[in-house]
Amino acid sequence: MRMAPILSVRGVTKAYANGYTALGGIHLEVDEGEIFALLGPNGAGKTTLISIICGIVTASGGSVSVAGHDIVRDYRQTRSTIGLVPQELTTDMFERVIDTVRFSRGLFGKPRNDAFVEQVLRDLSLWDKRDAKIGELSGGMKRRVMIAKALSHEPRLLFLDEPTAGVDVELRRDMWNLVRQLRAGGATIILTTHYIEEAEEMADRVGVINKGELILVEEKAALMKKLGRKTLRIVLNEPLAALPPELAEWSPSLVADGHELEYEFDRMAERTGVSGLLRRLGDLGIGYKDLDTRESSLEDIFVSLVHAPAGEAEA
Repeated sequence: MRMAPILSVRGVTKAYANGYTALGGIHLEVDEGEIFALLGPNGAGKTTLISIICGIVTASGGSVSVAGHDIVRDYRQTRSTIGLVPQELTTDMFERVIDTVRFSRGLFGKPRNDAFVEQVLRDLSLWDKRDAKIGELSGGMKRRVMIAKALSHEPRLLFLDEPTAGVDVELRRDMWNLVRQLRAGGATIILTTHYIEEAEEMADRVGVINKGELILVEEKAALMKKLGRKTLRIVLNEPLAALPPELAEWSPSLVADGHELEYEFDRMAERTGVSGLLRRLGDLGIGYKDLDTRESSLEDIFVSLVHAPAGEAEA
């Protein structure tokens, strides 16, 4: 039996007085304990949606419930269930690390728990910096402090809005490991990201938002399987000046100044067309010296969805 989702978004819209519609009727459910990645270009509505769920922005329509509680009627209860790490580094630069984390915990009415705060700081490699003023820290360390503040009141649902924007690759890997630890501890995590590999690495499900519409929500593995395609690259012995009309059936592309052919195919199809194409090349006396295939990444899929004509993305 499926458990009730920890987050339920029903028909949420956001329109502004100037007529701009930021969100056009979002429906989304997220189960407890999953990592959900929300992908979308700048201005797609990712941060607006998160801000509504977290009670920072008021929706124009629809409803949101967190752990079974309405975010408007039961504001205090839902807000204490949620942790938010915003994109911007907004914290008191003259405050000590340990003090700002303790203060954040107290804001939500949680009793002082030095052992818990210490563990959070240790998990984030901040314990050695506990007495440092936040303004003295590097950008990556400041972002860790933001995460520590968000975790201070032991939320069940954690939002990470572009958590690794502007940090180096090593720190990004550390963040990914931390997210996995948090999920292992029972937290549900929703992250927005520009880094497709972040979603590919960590997410259980992926949502794609574009122009205020949630155009797809899918299990990551199923999405890759359903929409992932392979590209066959054929390195020719001699360059071709133009594609022979006899290859029109496969519609390959001539690239690398005529030295290579690229043929895209559905790897799940019963007949991929690869063997027929290679036979036809042989019939035409077109020799080749190398073959390799490349599978579509989540980035390829994302780009194809966002740039698909209206209505085609859900086909």
